[in-house]
Amino acid sequence: MPQPGQRIDPFRNFRFLVQIDGINQGNFSECSGMASTTEVIEYREGGNNTTVFKLPGKTSYGDITLKWGITDNLDLWNWRQQVIDGDVQRKHGALIVFSLDGGTEVARWNFYNAWPTKCELPSFTAKGNDVAIETLVLAHEGLARA
Repeated sequence: MPQPGQRIDPFRNFRFLVQIDGINQGNFSECSGMASTTEVIEYREGGNNTTVFKLPGKTSYGDITLKWGITDNLDLWNWRQQVIDGDVQRKHGALIVFSLDGGTEVARWNFYNAWPTKCELPSFTAKGNDVAIETLVLAHEGLARA
């Protein structure tokens, strides 16, 4: 607990690590889409003509999008290829945020039963000199702050 008058800065979005069971991929340049949404079910009760009651329905989880500079590591490519071949290997993972010094874990979100639904290769052009960025989209079945 911070002391009175002590400054508390928000965590930075550039000191992060994505871990996926059994995947030894290097650093990701971007991780987005981690979200949960609970459906709202509206109903009206007889005799009450002025109020619509709202109840929670099913919860769904947004797809996770990972981006990284292509290297010769094929772990993520092979995982995606297994899905194409009909062998869906679900894996657990985590998004971990570190302090500014890079050594202290300050936040973690675990995701469960993920599998790759889409792989997108970069656009290549002889006119550019950018890093070739590959994209992988993961479907998953749960998200929890640890």
